[in-house]
Amino acid sequence: MFIEKRLIVPLSLLLLIVGFLALLAVVGMTVRLGDRANQHFDEVISTRDVRVSAIEIRSAVQSAESSQRGLLLTGNEIYLSPYDAAKTSANRQLDNLKRILEPDIQFKAGLQRLTVVLAEKFQEMDRTIGLKGERKDNEALAIINTNRGKALMDEVNLFVSGIVRSMDNRLTLGVAEQRANAVSLRWASLVSAGLIVLVVGAVAATLLTYTKELTRTQAKVTALNLSLEERVRARTAALARANDEIQQFTHLLSHDMRAPLVSIVGFTSELAEGVQELQKFVDGSGLTRDNPNTQKAKLVASHDMPEAIEYIQKSAAKLDNLLSAVLKISREGGRVLHAEFIDLRELVSSSSAAIQHQLSEAAGEVVVDLKVSSIMSDKLSLGQVMGNLLDNAVKYRAPGRPLRIEVRSAVLPNDRIALEIQDNGRGVAPGDMNRIFQLFRRVGKIDQPGEGVGLAYVRTLVGNLGGEISATSELDKGTTFRVVLPREFKAQFASAA
Repeated sequence: MFIEKRLIVPLSLLLLIVGFLALLAVVGMTVRLGDRANQHFDEVISTRDVRVSAIEIRSAVQSAESSQRGLLLTGNEIYLSPYDAAKTSANRQLDNLKRILEPDIQFKAGLQRLTVVLAEKFQEMDRTIGLKGERKDNEALAIINTNRGKALMDEVNLFVSGIVRSMDNRLTLGVAEQRANAVSLRWASLVSAGLIVLVVGAVAATLLTYTKELTRTQAKVTALNLSLEERVRARTAALARANDEIQQFTHLLSHDMRAPLVSIVGFTSELAEGVQELQKFVDGSGLTRDNPNTQKAKLVASHDMPEAIEYIQKSAAKLDNLLSAVLKISREGGRVLHAEFIDLRELVSSSSAAIQHQLSEAAGEVVVDLKVSSIMSDKLSLGQVMGNLLDNAVKYRAPGRPLRIEVRSAVLPNDRIALEIQDNGRGVAPGDMNRIFQLFRRVGKIDQPGEGVGLAYVRTLVGNLGGEISATSELDKGTTFRVVLPREFKAQFASAA
Protein backbone atom coordinates (compact mmCIF):
# COMPACT_ATOMS: atom_id res chain seq x y z
CA MET A 1 0.00 0.00 0.00
CA PHE A 2 1.44 3.34 -1.03
CA ILE A 3 1.80 5.94 1.71
CA GLU A 4 1.92 9.53 0.63
CA LYS A 5 5.12 11.34 1.49
CA ARG A 6 3.28 14.13 3.28
CA LEU A 7 1.71 11.54 5.65
CA ILE A 8 4.94 9.77 6.60
CA VAL A 9 6.23 12.34 9.06
CA PRO A 10 2.85 13.04 10.80
CA LEU A 11 2.06 9.32 11.03
CA SER A 12 5.49 8.39 12.35
CA LEU A 13 5.36 11.29 14.78
CA LEU A 14 1.93 10.21 16.02
CA LEU A 15 3.09 6.64 16.58
CA LEU A 16 6.21 7.81 18.38
CA ILE A 17 4.12 10.07 20.59
CA VAL A 18 1.87 7.13 21.50
CA GLY A 19 4.91 5.00 22.32
CA PHE A 20 6.45 7.82 24.31
CA LEU A 21 3.23 8.31 26.30
CA ALA A 22 3.10 4.58 27.02
CA LEU A 23 6.71 4.62 28.18
CA LEU A 24 6.03 7.73 30.21
CA ALA A 25 3.05 6.01 31.84
CA VAL A 26 5.19 3.02 32.79
CA VAL A 27 7.90 5.25 34.17
CA GLY A 28 5.36 7.34 36.06
CA MET A 29 3.68 4.28 37.55
CA THR A 30 7.06 2.78 38.43
CA VAL A 31 8.11 5.96 40.20
CA ARG A 32 4.76 6.19 41.98
CA LEU A 33 4.87 2.56 43.10
CA GLY A 34 8.50 2.99 44.09
CA ASP A 35 7.53 5.93 46.29
CA ARG A 36 4.63 3.91 47.64
CA ALA A 37 6.98 1.01 48.37
CA ASN A 38 9.35 3.32 50.22
CA GLN A 39 6.41 4.69 52.19
CA HIS A 40 5.24 1.17 52.97
CA PHE A 41 8.77 0.25 54.04
CA ASP A 42 8.79 3.20 56.44
CA GLU A 43 5.39 2.13 57.72
CA VAL A 44 6.64 -1.44 58.21
CA ILE A 45 9.63 -0.17 60.19
CA SER A 46 7.37 2.03 62.30
CA THR A 47 4.86 -0.78 62.82
CA ARG A 48 7.65 -3.15 63.79
CA ASP A 49 9.00 -0.62 66.31
CA VAL A 50 5.51 -0.16 67.82
CA ARG A 51 4.97 -3.91 68.01
CA VAL A 52 8.40 -4.49 69.60
CA SER A 53 7.89 -1.66 72.08
CA ALA A 54 4.47 -3.00 73.14
CA ILE A 55 5.81 -6.51 73.61
CA GLU A 56 8.83 -5.16 75.49
CA ILE A 57 6.50 -3.26 77.82
CA ARG A 58 4.60 -6.43 78.58
CA SER A 59 7.80 -8.43 79.07
CA ALA A 60 9.26 -5.73 81.32
CA VAL A 61 6.13 -5.60 83.49
CA GLN A 62 6.06 -9.41 83.70
CA SER A 63 9.75 -9.47 84.64
CA ALA A 64 9.19 -6.82 87.32
CA GLU A 65 6.16 -8.74 88.64
CA SER A 66 8.18 -12.00 88.82
CA SER A 67 10.92 -10.18 90.72
CA GLN A 68 8.27 -8.83 93.15
CA ARG A 69 6.70 -12.28 93.70
CA GLY A 70 10.10 -13.91 94.27
CA LEU A 71 10.95 -11.37 96.94
CA LEU A 72 7.58 -11.71 98.68
CA LEU A 73 7.70 -15.51 98.68
CA THR A 74 11.35 -16.04 99.69
CA GLY A 75 12.36 -12.79 101.29
CA ASN A 76 15.59 -13.06 99.36
CA GLU A 77 16.49 -9.67 97.86
CA ILE A 78 18.41 -11.32 95.09
CA TYR A 79 15.12 -11.53 93.24
CA LEU A 80 15.06 -7.70 93.06
CA SER A 81 18.12 -7.47 90.82
CA PRO A 82 16.14 -7.34 87.48
CA TYR A 83 13.34 -5.16 88.94
CA ASP A 84 14.84 -1.71 88.40
CA ALA A 85 16.04 -2.61 84.88
CA ALA A 86 12.59 -3.95 83.99
CA LYS A 87 10.92 -0.80 85.33
CA THR A 88 13.30 1.46 83.38
CA SER A 89 12.78 -0.58 80.19
CA ALA A 90 9.00 -0.42 80.53
CA ASN A 91 9.02 3.39 80.91
CA ARG A 92 11.49 3.78 78.01
CA GLN A 93 9.37 1.63 75.69
CA LEU A 94 6.26 3.54 76.75
CA ASP A 95 7.95 6.80 75.75
CA ASN A 96 8.90 5.20 72.42
CA LEU A 97 5.28 4.18 71.84
CA LYS A 98 4.09 7.69 72.57
CA ARG A 99 6.64 9.18 70.15
CA ILE A 100 5.69 6.86 67.28
CA LEU A 101 1.91 6.78 67.81
CA GLU A 102 1.48 10.42 68.81
CA PRO A 103 0.28 11.53 65.27
CA ASP A 104 -2.26 8.65 65.24
CA ILE A 105 -5.42 9.83 67.01
CA GLN A 106 -6.67 6.22 67.11
CA PHE A 107 -4.25 5.37 69.93
CA LYS A 108 -4.38 8.62 71.87
CA ALA A 109 -6.87 7.49 74.56
CA GLY A 110 -5.33 4.01 74.86
CA LEU A 111 -1.84 5.42 75.39
CA GLN A 112 -3.12 7.73 78.09
CA ARG A 113 -4.80 4.81 79.87
CA LEU A 114 -1.76 2.55 79.45
CA THR A 115 0.40 5.26 81.01
CA VAL A 116 -1.90 5.40 84.06
CA VAL A 117 -2.10 1.59 84.37
CA LEU A 118 1.68 1.16 84.22
CA ALA A 119 2.17 3.89 86.78
CA GLU A 120 -0.37 2.26 89.13
CA LYS A 121 1.09 -1.21 88.56
CA PHE A 122 4.61 -0.10 89.44
CA GLN A 123 3.27 1.90 92.43
CA GLU A 124 1.56 -1.27 93.70
CA MET A 125 4.72 -3.33 93.25
CA ASP A 126 6.94 -0.62 94.80
CA ARG A 127 4.62 -0.50 97.84
CA THR A 128 4.62 -4.26 98.45
CA ILE A 129 8.38 -4.39 98.01
CA GLY A 130 8.74 -1.54 100.52
CA LEU A 131 6.45 -3.28 103.06
CA LYS A 132 8.45 -6.50 102.67
CA GLY A 133 11.58 -4.55 103.38
CA GLU A 134 9.96 -3.19 106.58
CA ARG A 135 9.03 -6.80 107.47
CA LYS A 136 5.32 -6.01 107.15
CA ASP A 137 4.52 -9.26 105.38
CA ASN A 138 0.87 -9.31 106.34
CA GLU A 139 0.20 -5.86 104.88
CA ALA A 140 2.07 -6.74 101.71
CA LEU A 141 0.09 -9.99 101.43
CA ALA A 142 -3.14 -8.09 102.01
CA ILE A 143 -2.36 -5.84 99.05
CA ILE A 144 -1.64 -8.89 96.90
CA ASN A 145 -4.88 -10.51 97.98
CA THR A 146 -6.89 -7.52 96.70
CA ASN A 147 -6.06 -8.79 93.19
CA ARG A 148 -5.53 -5.16 92.13
CA GLY A 149 -2.11 -6.04 90.71
CA LYS A 150 -3.56 -8.89 88.67
CA ALA A 151 -6.27 -6.61 87.27
CA LEU A 152 -3.71 -4.00 86.28
CA MET A 153 -1.54 -6.69 84.69
CA ASP A 154 -4.53 -8.02 82.76
CA GLU A 155 -5.28 -4.49 81.55
CA VAL A 156 -1.64 -4.08 80.42
CA ASN A 157 -1.88 -7.38 78.54
CA LEU A 158 -5.13 -6.21 76.98
CA PHE A 159 -3.63 -2.95 75.72
CA VAL A 160 -0.46 -4.62 74.47
CA SER A 161 -2.46 -7.32 72.68
CA GLY A 162 -4.64 -4.65 71.08
CA ILE A 163 -1.63 -2.70 69.86
CA VAL A 164 0.07 -5.82 68.54
CA ARG A 165 -3.13 -6.93 66.81
CA SER A 166 -3.60 -3.50 65.25
CA MET A 167 0.00 -3.46 64.01
CA ASP A 168 -0.40 -6.98 62.60
CA ASN A 169 -3.50 -5.83 60.72
CA ARG A 170 -1.59 -2.89 59.30
CA LEU A 171 1.20 -5.15 58.15
CA THR A 172 -1.32 -7.51 56.56
CA LEU A 173 -3.04 -4.64 54.72
CA GLY A 174 0.29 -3.20 53.67
CA VAL A 175 1.43 -6.52 52.24
CA ALA A 176 -1.88 -6.91 50.38
CA GLU A 177 -1.56 -3.39 49.02
CA GLN A 178 2.02 -4.04 47.89
CA ARG A 179 0.90 -7.21 46.15
CA ALA A 180 -1.89 -5.30 44.43
CA ASN A 181 0.58 -2.61 43.39
CA ALA A 182 2.96 -5.23 42.05
CA VAL A 183 0.13 -6.82 40.05
CA SER A 184 -0.90 -3.40 38.72
CA LEU A 185 2.68 -2.61 37.77
CA ARG A 186 3.06 -5.97 36.06
CA TRP A 187 -0.11 -5.49 34.02
CA ALA A 188 0.74 -1.89 33.23
CA SER A 189 4.21 -2.94 32.12
CA LEU A 190 2.81 -5.73 29.96
CA VAL A 191 0.20 -3.48 28.36
CA SER A 192 2.70 -0.66 27.80
CA ALA A 193 5.32 -3.06 26.47
CA GLY A 194 2.76 -4.50 24.07
CA LEU A 195 1.74 -1.02 23.01
CA ILE A 196 5.37 0.01 22.49
CA VAL A 197 5.99 -3.15 20.46
CA LEU A 198 2.95 -2.35 18.34
CA VAL A 199 4.11 1.24 17.88
CA VAL A 200 7.63 0.19 16.93
CA GLY A 201 6.20 -2.41 14.59
CA ALA A 202 3.86 0.12 13.01
CA VAL A 203 6.66 2.65 12.59
CA ALA A 204 8.95 0.01 11.14
CA ALA A 205 6.21 -1.20 8.77
CA THR A 206 5.45 2.37 7.73
CA LEU A 207 9.09 3.20 7.10
CA LEU A 208 9.66 -0.13 5.33
CA THR A 209 6.67 0.46 3.07
CA TYR A 210 7.75 4.00 2.35
CA THR A 211 11.34 2.87 1.77
CA LYS A 212 10.18 0.29 -0.75
CA GLU A 213 8.07 2.87 -2.53
CA LEU A 214 10.96 5.32 -2.39
CA THR A 215 13.31 2.71 -3.81
CA ARG A 216 10.94 1.99 -6.67
CA THR A 217 10.49 5.69 -7.26
CA GLN A 218 14.24 6.28 -7.19
CA ALA A 219 14.70 3.48 -9.70
CA LYS A 220 12.16 5.15 -11.96
CA VAL A 221 13.82 8.53 -11.44
CA THR A 222 17.22 7.02 -12.20
CA ALA A 223 15.89 5.54 -15.41
CA LEU A 224 14.26 8.84 -16.29
CA ASN A 225 17.49 10.68 -15.47
CA LEU A 226 19.47 8.41 -17.75
CA SER A 227 16.97 8.97 -20.50
CA LEU A 228 16.91 12.68 -19.72
CA GLU A 229 20.69 12.88 -19.76
CA GLU A 230 20.71 11.27 -23.18
CA ARG A 231 18.10 13.71 -24.40
CA VAL A 232 19.95 16.63 -22.80
CA ARG A 233 23.22 15.55 -24.40
CA ALA A 234 21.51 15.20 -27.75
CA ARG A 235 19.73 18.53 -27.33
CA THR A 236 22.94 20.20 -26.12
CA ALA A 237 24.82 18.87 -29.13
CA ALA A 238 22.03 20.08 -31.39
CA LEU A 239 22.07 23.49 -29.70
CA ALA A 240 25.86 23.64 -30.01
CA ARG A 241 25.61 22.85 -33.71
CA ALA A 242 22.84 25.41 -34.09
CA ASN A 243 24.91 27.98 -32.19
CA ASP A 244 27.92 27.28 -34.41
CA GLU A 245 25.73 27.59 -37.47
CA ILE A 246 24.27 30.86 -36.17
CA GLN A 247 27.74 32.21 -35.46
CA GLN A 248 28.94 31.16 -38.89
CA PHE A 249 25.83 32.64 -40.43
CA THR A 250 26.31 35.87 -38.49
CA HIS A 251 29.94 36.03 -39.47
CA LEU A 252 29.21 35.32 -43.14
CA LEU A 253 26.27 37.68 -43.14
CA SER A 254 28.31 40.48 -41.59
CA HIS A 255 31.20 39.74 -43.92
CA ASP A 256 28.97 39.57 -47.00
CA MET A 257 27.17 42.76 -46.00
CA ARG A 258 30.47 44.52 -45.53
CA ALA A 259 31.45 43.89 -49.20
CA PRO A 260 28.55 45.87 -50.71
CA LEU A 261 28.91 48.35 -47.86
CA VAL A 262 32.50 49.00 -48.85
CA SER A 263 31.34 49.47 -52.43
CA ILE A 264 28.65 51.91 -51.29
CA VAL A 265 31.19 53.88 -49.27
CA GLY A 266 33.69 53.88 -52.13
CA PHE A 267 31.27 54.89 -54.84
CA THR A 268 29.75 57.49 -52.47
CA SER A 269 33.19 59.02 -52.07
CA GLU A 270 33.65 59.08 -55.85
CA LEU A 271 30.18 60.53 -56.22
CA ALA A 272 31.04 63.25 -53.70
CA GLU A 273 34.15 64.14 -55.71
CA GLY A 274 32.05 64.21 -58.87
CA VAL A 275 29.54 66.51 -57.22
CA GLN A 276 32.36 68.87 -56.29
CA GLU A 277 33.56 68.90 -59.89
CA LEU A 278 29.99 69.41 -61.06
CA GLN A 279 29.56 72.30 -58.65
CA LYS A 280 32.76 73.92 -59.98
CA PHE A 281 31.52 73.46 -63.53
CA VAL A 282 28.13 75.00 -62.74
CA ASP A 283 29.69 77.91 -60.91
CA GLY A 284 32.23 78.56 -63.67
CA SER A 285 29.98 78.06 -66.66
CA GLY A 286 28.62 80.90 -68.62
CA LEU A 287 25.06 79.82 -68.20
CA THR A 288 22.60 82.61 -67.72
CA ARG A 289 22.10 83.22 -64.04
CA ASP A 290 18.49 84.16 -64.50
CA ASN A 291 17.70 80.87 -66.15
CA PRO A 292 15.56 78.76 -63.73
CA ASN A 293 17.30 75.57 -64.87
CA THR A 294 20.63 77.12 -64.01
CA GLN A 295 19.46 78.02 -60.51
CA LYS A 296 18.03 74.54 -59.99
CA ALA A 297 21.25 72.89 -61.15
CA LYS A 298 23.26 75.02 -58.76
CA LEU A 299 20.92 74.13 -55.87
CA VAL A 300 21.19 70.43 -56.62
CA ALA A 301 24.97 70.59 -57.03
CA SER A 302 25.64 72.74 -53.96
CA HIS A 303 22.98 71.51 -51.47
CA ASP A 304 20.84 68.52 -52.31
CA MET A 305 23.51 66.18 -53.61
CA PRO A 306 26.11 66.94 -50.87
CA GLU A 307 23.37 66.50 -48.20
CA ALA A 308 22.27 63.16 -49.66
CA ILE A 309 25.84 61.96 -49.95
CA GLU A 310 26.55 62.99 -46.33
CA TYR A 311 23.46 61.09 -45.16
CA ILE A 312 24.56 58.00 -47.12
CA GLN A 313 28.02 58.20 -45.59
CA LYS A 314 26.68 58.54 -42.05
CA SER A 315 24.25 55.67 -42.57
CA ALA A 316 27.00 53.53 -44.02
CA ALA A 317 29.24 54.35 -41.05
CA LYS A 318 26.46 53.46 -38.61
CA LEU A 319 25.80 50.20 -40.45
CA ASP A 320 29.52 49.44 -40.33
CA ASN A 321 29.53 50.02 -36.54
CA LEU A 322 26.52 47.75 -36.10
CA LEU A 323 28.11 44.99 -38.15
CA SER A 324 31.33 45.37 -36.14
CA ALA A 325 29.34 45.01 -32.90
CA VAL A 326 27.54 41.89 -34.15
CA LEU A 327 30.84 40.37 -35.23
CA LYS A 328 32.37 41.25 -31.87
CA ILE A 329 29.62 39.49 -29.90
CA SER A 330 29.66 36.55 -32.30
CA ARG A 331 33.42 36.10 -31.94
CA GLU A 332 33.14 36.34 -28.13
CA GLY A 333 30.64 33.47 -28.08
CA GLY A 334 33.09 31.21 -29.88
CA ARG A 335 36.27 32.25 -28.07
CA VAL A 336 38.01 29.65 -25.90
CA LEU A 337 38.29 30.89 -22.31
CA HIS A 338 41.50 30.43 -20.32
CA ALA A 339 41.40 30.22 -16.54
CA GLU A 340 44.05 31.99 -14.51
CA PHE A 341 44.36 33.69 -11.15
CA ILE A 342 43.61 37.40 -11.47
CA ASP A 343 44.69 40.12 -9.05
CA LEU A 344 41.52 42.20 -8.85
CA ARG A 345 43.29 45.27 -7.51
CA GLU A 346 45.70 45.20 -10.45
CA LEU A 347 42.81 44.63 -12.87
CA VAL A 348 40.90 47.66 -11.50
CA SER A 349 44.08 49.76 -11.57
CA SER A 350 44.82 48.97 -15.22
CA SER A 351 41.20 49.56 -16.23
CA SER A 352 41.18 52.88 -14.37
CA ALA A 353 44.41 53.95 -16.06
CA ALA A 354 42.74 53.47 -19.46
CA ILE A 355 40.15 56.15 -18.61
CA GLN A 356 42.44 58.40 -16.59
CA HIS A 357 42.17 61.23 -19.11
CA GLN A 358 38.36 61.26 -18.93
CA LEU A 359 38.55 60.99 -15.13
CA SER A 360 40.79 64.02 -14.96
CA GLU A 361 38.42 66.03 -17.16
CA ALA A 362 35.51 65.09 -14.86
CA ALA A 363 37.56 65.80 -11.69
CA GLY A 364 36.76 62.21 -10.83
CA GLU A 365 38.25 59.44 -8.70
CA VAL A 366 38.02 55.66 -8.44
CA VAL A 367 37.72 54.32 -4.87
CA VAL A 368 38.63 50.65 -4.39
CA ASP A 369 37.33 48.51 -1.50
CA LEU A 370 38.08 44.85 -2.22
CA LYS A 371 37.14 42.24 0.37
CA VAL A 372 38.21 39.62 -2.20
CA SER A 373 41.61 40.26 -3.78
CA SER A 374 41.83 37.47 -6.36
CA ILE A 375 39.67 35.29 -8.56
CA MET A 376 40.22 32.49 -11.07
CA SER A 377 38.62 33.48 -14.37
CA ASP A 378 39.36 34.59 -17.93
CA LYS A 379 41.46 37.73 -17.59
CA LEU A 380 40.66 39.15 -21.03
CA SER A 381 36.89 38.82 -20.56
CA LEU A 382 36.92 40.17 -17.01
CA GLY A 383 39.11 43.09 -18.09
CA GLN A 384 36.66 43.92 -20.88
CA VAL A 385 33.78 43.80 -18.38
CA MET A 386 35.55 46.13 -15.95
CA GLY A 387 36.69 48.51 -18.75
CA ASN A 388 33.22 48.76 -20.27
CA LEU A 389 31.53 49.45 -16.92
CA LEU A 390 34.11 52.09 -15.94
CA ASP A 391 33.86 53.71 -19.39
CA ASN A 392 30.08 53.66 -19.08
CA ALA A 393 30.31 55.46 -15.70
CA VAL A 394 32.55 58.16 -17.20
CA LYS A 395 30.43 58.55 -20.33
CA TYR A 396 27.17 59.06 -18.43
CA ARG A 397 28.46 61.16 -15.54
CA ALA A 398 26.28 63.87 -14.09
CA PRO A 399 27.23 67.42 -15.12
CA GLY A 400 27.93 69.83 -12.30
CA ARG A 401 29.44 67.40 -9.75
CA PRO A 402 32.79 65.57 -9.57
CA LEU A 403 32.59 61.97 -10.71
CA ARG A 404 33.06 59.29 -8.03
CA ILE A 405 33.31 55.60 -8.90
CA GLU A 406 33.46 52.93 -6.18
CA VAL A 407 34.65 49.40 -6.99
CA ARG A 408 33.85 46.80 -4.32
CA SER A 409 34.12 43.04 -3.99
CA ALA A 410 32.58 40.70 -1.42
CA VAL A 411 32.30 37.00 -0.68
CA LEU A 412 28.97 35.28 -1.38
CA PRO A 413 27.71 31.80 -0.40
CA ASN A 414 28.43 28.78 -2.61
CA ASP A 415 31.99 29.97 -3.33
CA ARG A 416 30.95 32.97 -5.39
CA ILE A 417 31.97 36.60 -5.28
CA ALA A 418 30.27 39.87 -6.13
CA LEU A 419 31.91 42.78 -7.95
CA GLU A 420 30.09 46.11 -7.65
CA ILE A 421 30.81 49.24 -9.70
CA GLN A 422 28.89 52.21 -8.32
CA ASP A 423 28.89 55.75 -9.72
CA ASN A 424 27.22 59.04 -8.85
CA GLY A 425 26.23 59.75 -12.42
CA ARG A 426 22.96 60.74 -14.03
CA GLY A 427 21.26 57.41 -13.25
CA VAL A 428 18.53 55.57 -15.14
CA ALA A 429 14.78 56.08 -14.93
CA PRO A 430 12.87 53.11 -13.37
CA GLY A 431 10.97 52.51 -16.60
CA ASP A 432 14.18 52.06 -18.58
CA MET A 433 15.96 49.60 -16.23
CA ASN A 434 14.65 46.48 -17.98
CA ARG A 435 16.05 47.66 -21.33
CA ILE A 436 19.61 48.70 -20.55
CA PHE A 437 21.10 45.25 -21.34
CA GLN A 438 19.22 44.85 -24.64
CA LEU A 439 21.22 44.94 -27.85
CA PHE A 440 20.98 48.20 -29.89
CA ARG A 441 18.80 49.83 -27.19
CA ARG A 442 19.74 53.17 -25.66
CA VAL A 443 17.85 54.88 -22.86
CA GLY A 444 17.74 58.31 -21.30
CA LYS A 445 19.26 61.36 -22.89
CA ILE A 446 21.10 60.40 -26.13
CA ASP A 447 24.01 62.86 -26.01
CA GLN A 448 26.92 60.42 -26.22
CA PRO A 449 28.19 58.42 -29.21
CA GLY A 450 27.29 54.76 -29.22
CA GLU A 451 25.10 52.09 -30.77
CA GLY A 452 23.58 50.49 -27.63
CA VAL A 453 26.01 47.57 -27.73
CA GLY A 454 28.24 48.03 -24.65
CA LEU A 455 26.04 46.62 -21.87
CA ALA A 456 24.71 43.84 -24.11
CA TYR A 457 28.32 42.86 -24.79
CA VAL A 458 29.11 42.98 -21.06
CA ARG A 459 26.17 40.67 -20.33
CA THR A 460 27.47 38.20 -22.95
CA LEU A 461 30.95 38.29 -21.38
CA VAL A 462 29.62 37.75 -17.86
CA GLY A 463 27.38 34.90 -19.04
CA ASN A 464 30.37 33.21 -20.68
CA LEU A 465 32.20 33.44 -17.34
CA GLY A 466 29.37 31.55 -15.62
CA GLY A 467 28.02 34.61 -13.84
CA GLU A 468 25.22 37.12 -14.01
CA ILE A 469 24.95 40.89 -14.01
CA SER A 470 22.27 43.16 -12.63
CA ALA A 471 21.85 46.87 -12.02
CA THR A 472 20.10 49.21 -9.62
CA SER A 473 19.78 52.92 -10.26
CA GLU A 474 18.21 56.09 -9.01
CA LEU A 475 17.65 58.94 -11.40
CA ASP A 476 20.05 61.89 -10.91
CA LYS A 477 21.87 59.99 -8.09
CA GLY A 478 23.79 57.17 -9.71
CA THR A 479 23.87 53.54 -10.82
CA THR A 480 25.32 50.36 -9.34
CA PHE A 481 26.24 47.36 -11.50
CA ARG A 482 26.58 44.06 -9.64
CA VAL A 483 28.51 41.20 -11.26
CA VAL A 484 28.27 37.80 -9.55
CA LEU A 485 30.92 35.25 -10.60
CA PRO A 486 32.22 31.87 -9.39
CA ARG A 487 35.41 32.31 -7.42
CA GLU A 488 37.05 29.41 -9.24
CA PHE A 489 35.87 28.59 -12.73
CA LYS A 490 37.92 25.44 -13.43
CA ALA A 491 35.14 23.00 -14.23
CA GLN A 492 33.34 25.37 -16.57
CA PHE A 493 36.58 26.30 -18.31
CA ALA A 494 37.42 22.65 -18.82
CA SER A 495 34.07 22.04 -20.48
CA ALA A 496 34.41 25.16 -22.56
CA ALA A 497 37.82 24.15 -23.74
